[in-house]
Amino acid sequence: MTVFSRRKWKLNTFVYISSELSHSWSLLQVRVNSKDKSLDHHPAHLEFISVFNPRPTIRSIPIIGQQVCTVIDDFLLEPQKMLALAMRQRDQFVYDPDNFYPGPELPLSREIAISLDQFFMQHARNALGARRNKGVSCRLSMATLAPEQLHPLQRLCHRDAEVFPPGESMGASVLYLFKDPALGGTSFYQPKKPLDEIRHFMQLANTVSNDELTGLINTAPAYMNASNEYFELLCTVPPAWNRAIFYSGTVFHAAQIERPELLSSDPAVGRLTMNGFFKFRLASGAMGSEV
Repeated sequence: MTVFSRRKWKLNTFVYISSELSHSWSLLQVRVNSKDKSLDHHPAHLEFISVFNPRPTIRSIPIIGQQVCTVIDDFLLEPQKMLALAMRQRDQFVYDPDNFYPGPELPLSREIAISLDQFFMQHARNALGARRNKGVSCRLSMATLAPEQLHPLQRLCHRDAEVFPPGESMGASVLYLFKDPALGGTSFYQPKKPLDEIRHFMQLANTVSNDELTGLINTAPAYMNASNEYFELLCTVPPAWNRAIFYSGTVFHAAQIERPELLSSDPAVGRLTMNGFFKFRLASGAMGSEV
């Protein structure tokens, strides 16, 4: 049984991909359906369609059980162009409280989303047990909230999805588009308590005040960056300029932000990331969740 997720998915933020999709790099073979106009063809994004490194350096970091984090350095051929896009469209980043992301986000075009999904299916799907892609969503994001501004759920690790149809699961990716490693990478966690207790705790955290959550976890308001009463820190992947990571959305994780005073709404110096989410059917025998 899966547990409570803090993230509220909006179906129209996903590009849905035909089961007849060929996994070649040609976008002419792609058929998509999305009602979200923000994902429509965007001329400013066209230059990024084919910038994913076709011969990436790939390594895996064990998380727990069969779960791994796939790490890819030199992910984009020209990462400075993605940073330039974020800077040009800085005023179009929007904070979405329904998402629980601690800062503003910018949806990227369907062309970029599909290209990212094709990269995932070619280079990263085996580690997550993916057989066929069903949908993809991607956006640029900047964590900007100060610790005292965080919602209680934003002070905890999370999973990207709560429940799946049989035989389906979800993956996620983060591309670090900043050069200061002090802005933090990504950490993975496992529950210390039975899943029923974790589910109840996460639901409670969605309703209590910050003071009440402080009493529950014995930690002052902060981004989660260490073990607490409910979760054990398993491992941390450090950030690096133009490094991407892929992992199962069913594993508890959180941005490893230990110096929130460095966060900024300026893409040139802030914690700018490109976040991707992938819906897929599992290969035979693959497990959608272990923790």
